[in-house]
Amino acid sequence: MLARIDLRGSALPGVRELAGLLPRAATDIDSVLATVRPLCEDVRIRGAQAVREITARLDGVDAEDFAVPAEALDRALAECDPTLRAALEEAVARVRAVHADQRRTDVTTQVVPGGTVTERWLPVRRVGLYVPGGLAPLLSSVVMNVVPAQIAGVESIAVASPPQRDHSGLPDPGVLAACALLGITEVYAVGGAQAVAVFGYGAGSCEPVDMVTGPGNVYVTAAKRLLRGLIGIDSEAGPTEVAILADDTAEPAHVAADLISQAEHDPLAGAVLVTPSEELADAVLALVPGQVNATKHSERITTALDGSQSGIVLVDDLDAGVRVVDAYAAEHLEIQTRDAREVALRVRNAGAIFVGAWSPVSLGDYCAGSNHVLPTGGCARFSSGLSVQSFLRGVHVVEYDEQALAGVAGHIDALAGAEDLPAHAAAVRIRQRP
Repeated sequence: MLARIDLRGSALPGVRELAGLLPRAATDIDSVLATVRPLCEDVRIRGAQAVREITARLDGVDAEDFAVPAEALDRALAECDPTLRAALEEAVARVRAVHADQRRTDVTTQVVPGGTVTERWLPVRRVGLYVPGGLAPLLSSVVMNVVPAQIAGVESIAVASPPQRDHSGLPDPGVLAACALLGITEVYAVGGAQAVAVFGYGAGSCEPVDMVTGPGNVYVTAAKRLLRGLIGIDSEAGPTEVAILADDTAEPAHVAADLISQAEHDPLAGAVLVTPSEELADAVLALVPGQVNATKHSERITTALDGSQSGIVLVDDLDAGVRVVDAYAAEHLEIQTRDAREVALRVRNAGAIFVGAWSPVSLGDYCAGSNHVLPTGGCARFSSGLSVQSFLRGVHVVEYDEQALAGVAGHIDALAGAEDLPAHAAAVRIRQRP
């Protein structure tokens, strides 16, 4: 459990080489495209009937209509445990507070007198939000997807989540309650790749969307890849992961618990500790078995911690540790060190950074106010987590008057000539007075 990788005593390799040495789950999306492609094509051609047959075959639910009735949403919220409802309301309030500050405002730049460029921020018209319901019904993902879309001003929002046989073929009641709490009335009991196909092509009462967001398994991710271009997507999410950069000041029980909490998601989840303290590594390893045995999903967690995607990386010092976590570019990165905030500010690559002993990933999963839909598999090197900005498009509005165009005509002529595009220059010259 949690194999060791010892990088002490020698110079660290370059970023790419270093990343290749670190534990990470391998997700072969291409390997499932052959399964996903005909499924999506079937939904495109036969619509709702294909969705019904696929859902019956894969989820064991045969429903004539996969749209969730309004009364089911109302009932789920009415019957929601008061403690859970209060937790959802608090999560919504905190996520809304953080994301409200992300809303862009239009900006007009006067380039020259009579010549302006305005950048307008316009929301995507219609989005489909996917909420997983396999190993765990992620009702918190409803909050993380819906709130930024609403703040961005998206006018049409649909949610899809897998049907549950033990809930009359409807999605998990908590998922439905979260939707109802947020005012989402368009919800579909459909999961997996077929849900992405429903969003992309339209089926039954679901009209096609412009964008699909939300985490999912490899089949959901493959369908996103397949339909990308027809629809926009947030990312191709892989298995979840946490990296913890910790020194000898860290509490071993905290570190062990945080590694385990992420491994609880999925047998492919990655949990990586990076530390210059062999004593901390030993203490964490001693504590992990007992904590795993005391929790519900011990088999799943053990599989994740035993996998090649998890481990302990020993480094010479915190400087080396920062280089390692930057190369790893974790979805979630915890910093449990001396001067944790200062160390965190040195990190460039992470989906979200959790600073100090009292900011575990579990806080971000639910009630920090941050978003938990984050880049995985090293994609934090070049991409961000879900935000209000994910649902906005910047559109430049160019407005020059005659004099402003005349002032730059010569430069346009020179550049068009250099590119051998004379018609470009002619389109400006024809506007010049004789």
